[in-house]
Amino acid sequence: MPSSTPDVSAVPQRVFAADQAWPLHDAARSRRIEGQALAVTAPHALMARAGLATARLALALEPHARRIGVLVGPGNNGGDALIAALHLQQRGLEVRARVLIKPEHLPADAAHAWGQARAAGLPLVDDAGELAQADLLVDGLLGLGATRAPEGELAKAIAAANASRRPILAIDLPSGLSADHGRVLGAQAIRARWTLALLTLKPGLFTAQGRDHAGQVWFDALGAAAAATSQPTAWLGAAAAAPAPGLACRRHAQHKGSFGDLLVVGGAAGMQGALRLAGHAALEAGAGRVYLRPLDASAAAPPEPELMLHPQAWLADAPRLRASTVVCGCGGGDAVRDVLPTLLAQAGRLLLDADALNAIAADTGLAAALQQRRQRGQGTVLTPHPLEAARLLGTSTTRVQEDRLAAARQLAQDQGAVVALKGSGSIVAAPGRLPWINASGNAALATPGSGDVLAGFLGGLWAQAPHDDDGWHAARTAVWLHGRAADRALARHPRHAWLPLPAGAIAAAMGAVLDADGSAAPCPEPGPKP
Repeated sequence: MPSSTPDVSAVPQRVFAADQAWPLHDAARSRRIEGQALAVTAPHALMARAGLATARLALALEPHARRIGVLVGPGNNGGDALIAALHLQQRGLEVRARVLIKPEHLPADAAHAWGQARAAGLPLVDDAGELAQADLLVDGLLGLGATRAPEGELAKAIAAANASRRPILAIDLPSGLSADHGRVLGAQAIRARWTLALLTLKPGLFTAQGRDHAGQVWFDALGAAAAATSQPTAWLGAAAAAPAPGLACRRHAQHKGSFGDLLVVGGAAGMQGALRLAGHAALEAGAGRVYLRPLDASAAAPPEPELMLHPQAWLADAPRLRASTVVCGCGGGDAVRDVLPTLLAQAGRLLLDADALNAIAADTGLAAALQQRRQRGQGTVLTPHPLEAARLLGTSTTRVQEDRLAAARQLAQDQGAVVALKGSGSIVAAPGRLPWINASGNAALATPGSGDVLAGFLGGLWAQAPHDDDGWHAARTAVWLHGRAADRALARHPRHAWLPLPAGAIAAAMGAVLDADGSAAPCPEPGPKP
């Protein structure tokens, strides 16, 4: 039996997308926090807590499991797995372990756990494939220290666990996944159904390939207070950090002009749909007046009667542009290059998406004009997908995806703008701010026009937020609502696990989130309280 008595006052918490904002700590910060926690706890106590927390969560998640397979690696992550195995064995479960360690090389806590496992006669197997009939697998192969591709028996064990199609609970991180970047380090990483993060939540669990491999994330601080006083690497965003503060109650005496003018510029020949999707989304977001400026001169009036076409002459009206929010690029094609100099110079608030970003990436003059906006105090938001971000950074999509946090931070710093880097675990970054990783969303958003809806909705929120000068709040709100709409769609209609949510339905679904999740509280009654 594990000899140290753990602190059992805290229990694992489910990390919900709509629950709260969570601090994220990269590997370096997590190691410092672990060191601080170890310095103020009794020897082996922290590992005892981790092992017990893992065992308890395993029993809660799979209460009918009778056969447990445990994968034990060469570090403290393996020690946690050994302690968990002993607790599960004591509960009368049939536990088998595949142990991939060299006892003489184990750190002190893990060596102590290995001694306990040997003394208790923990049954061992010679191949991870022998665990294929387990009801549950516990992954303790690799943890925070993994920085390169697993090799040899470790790689074989990961492959066997995935091939078994057994439910997997990963300890701290799915083995083979980068803690900081969410990328798979080798040929494959553990595909867990659940991950129990310990002491800190790591950014890699929530962006790039992290969400596919981590599954449902739980968190246990192990009774340590060190993380609470440490500066996080980023924040995992949630409802509490996004929509509620930004939507002001509308007063009786207000009118449509009170909620901002929005101009959507795009829709080159053959791409009118993108322009209209963005305009419709801006209306759904609550923008006061929404004008479309098609780059195809032959474009017909939009079918939505609330959307207004505006002539080319408006681009010469500098005072009006300075007072407006402009969304540019949705379906813009090559024609968008001709209007960008004016918009970059004059638009008071400017959101650049899609073809507008590609044009800037290819033209040093436009790039310089973009950077000058910050010096003039003009707010700019960029909404690139990874390929567009790579073009702006002069790198490859692969490099962007290898470190999404760094790419978003660098792009925001280079361009002096708020950046919403789209993708799994979208990242919102801005100069001088900690990045924000979105916790909501799923692959149902991977459909043509989805980005146009996000751009239009974001612009619509920004247009009616006079104090959101740089668009930071509007960007986080729109990104979160975009993802949450897909989460609700999937919960209602399981087909969205295979089929996308049509872009034409996303904007209304985003607005409906506020009612469904209670993010938009009723306006207070006027007059003094009784």
